[in-house]
Amino acid sequence: MIKKGEYQGKPVISLLRKEDDKFPFTFGLSKAKMILENIEEIKAFVAENEKGQ
Repeated sequence: MIKKGEYQGKPVISLLRKEDDKFPFTFGLSKAKMILENIEEIKAFVAENEKGQ
């Protein structure tokens, strides 16, 4: 689930595990762009490290 908001006048997005998540993962436009630029590497990281769980 996501929640869009604002921090110091700039847009942010928060990723929540559940609606009342106390510690959402919140980031702004600059980090969102960085994530998109590296999405394949992030997917590979998850795949490599999920095997051990």
